[in-house]
Amino acid sequence: MIDFRYGDLAPSDFPALAWKKAVNAVIAQRPSRLAYDDPRGSRRLRQALRGYLWRARTLQCDLEQIIIVNGSQQGLDLCARLLLDPGSEFVIENPSYRMARQIFASTGASPVPLAVDGEGLKTELLEGVRAHLAYVTPSHQFPLGSVMPISRRHQLLEWARENNAYVIEDDYDSEYRYDISPVPPVHSLEAGSNVIYLGTISKTLSPMMRIGYLVVPPKLQDVFATAKQLFDRHSPVTEQEALAAFIERGGYEGHVRRVRRLNRDRRETLLKALQCAFGERVTVEGADAGLHVVVWFNELPKSSETALQETAQRAGIGVHGISALYEPQPDEATAYKLGLVMGYSALTPQQIEKGVHLLLAAVDTVKEQF
Repeated sequence: MIDFRYGDLAPSDFPALAWKKAVNAVIAQRPSRLAYDDPRGSRRLRQALRGYLWRARTLQCDLEQIIIVNGSQQGLDLCARLLLDPGSEFVIENPSYRMARQIFASTGASPVPLAVDGEGLKTELLEGVRAHLAYVTPSHQFPLGSVMPISRRHQLLEWARENNAYVIEDDYDSEYRYDISPVPPVHSLEAGSNVIYLGTISKTLSPMMRIGYLVVPPKLQDVFATAKQLFDRHSPVTEQEALAAFIERGGYEGHVRRVRRLNRDRRETLLKALQCAFGERVTVEGADAGLHVVVWFNELPKSSETALQETAQRAGIGVHGISALYEPQPDEATAYKLGLVMGYSALTPQQIEKGVHLLLAAVDTVKEQF
């Protein structure tokens, strides 16, 4: 199957030899004793990440503010456990990352979904909202791909200060920017005293490695370290030390530059294939950055989403609808159109072209039914 699922990476992109060398070097360094490590994570990795975040994202922080977690999912879970109570509320973009919404709601808190537009979260909708936290993806809104301007970022921070709330900034794929310049993270504004920054290597190295990190405000660093210790002591040390060595030697940033070029080419292939196959029958959104695009099918109603997925699957391609990322429903501008979130980072150019060709046939089949 040619699967356009977002979040998967191509095995051929993984720097196997460099990673093997880094892991072997860590294993060869015999410690004086085998003991539990700092719940915040490997000091060496936190030092390497602090330097990387400054170089790549102009983000400044103290070493103790960095908490290494088992992927962004655990980072979100720690935020939910520590910042939300049953009956409280949390702001979330609409549409948004569904698993984040589920994690926060699992505490018994209630979502306050706010619409997004071409500039991210519509911060004017925050007026009158009394919530304990806001989860946002300002550098590349998931899934629509918009970038939040500086003015809205300041409005968001002002709301957080007035309500004694925290902003969780999920910077999940900021390494991939093609047609737009990098935007400093929200954490870099106004000292980031109400911002928890969330990063991951799942989009650069592998989602199977489960290494993520939080940069928390100084007043929360001890609380998060204690919670991490109670949760699972600490994340696996060997992988942390290997990643630290990889960053220190410049291998990680070299790898990021390489996979950015590869994914730029994949993106170009997908955009050209969609244009060639569908022309004005589709509207593509969020193509300037990231590892996916949103494709709106102008001739198909939202109600045909399941039929298209099933027809495409029978043809040998995996496609994934956008409707599940909305709560409760898409706004009027998109309610009548079918949308797909199409990832391309795990596919070859040949697979992308063939997949779009098969998708065209599936769309034409479903169009006849609706």
